[in-house]
Amino acid sequence: MKKLPRKARSRMGKPDRVSAHEDRRRPRFSRELSVLYEDDAVVVLDKPAGLLAVPIDNLQMAFNGESNAHHRYVAFAKKADDEGYGEVASLFRAAARAEEIHASNHSAVIRKLGAEPKATIEAPAVASTRENLQVAISGETYERDQMYPAFISEAKASKNSEAIRTFTYALKTEAEHARLYSEALKNLDKLRGKSRTYYVCGVCGALAAAVSIPGVAELNQP
Repeated sequence: MKKLPRKARSRMGKPDRVSAHEDRRRPRFSRELSVLYEDDAVVVLDKPAGLLAVPIDNLQMAFNGESNAHHRYVAFAKKADDEGYGEVASLFRAAARAEEIHASNHSAVIRKLGAEPKATIEAPAVASTRENLQVAISGETYERDQMYPAFISEAKASKNSEAIRTFTYALKTEAEHARLYSEALKNLDKLRGKSRTYYVCGVCGALAAAVSIPGVAELNQP
């Protein structure tokens, strides 16, 4: 660890400890670490060599978001079926499976960091299929343009390759979801009738329409 400026060293007292249950202004980590120095701008931690000190908040937030998206899209798929939009129901159902895969990927990284994934599942607000598509586009666009780019940047700064990977898988898929939902909304009046086959990668959650890919799950039925 680099030496601290003389002024910083002189202000050190007895090291205290920081954990997930203490001051929320500090970053939360998967295990306790001694705090060597802290002021309004800097927290210096005594990190053992080889330990990945990665803030876990982003992973927990992503896990919660993907878990809720899964439940929301399942509900949206049922509504689309009820209104006769078979292709839109298939798209929502496939996206729900993709979000479930993303949640599983995030939870695996969280557990490797010594914590337990936590999600607060909220009851989905289901409206018309047109309105549900608008809600879905808004959510996917936020994740594509703001949430996941920020999470990836922080994961890179922490040099956590597994967090980078799981966030990148989700980012690429959410971008595709936003595109597919936008197309569905634009052509909604033409999408009544039978369902459509989608294939979902069991590793990264990527979607493919009407293309058979080894190792992916076919999802086009309730």
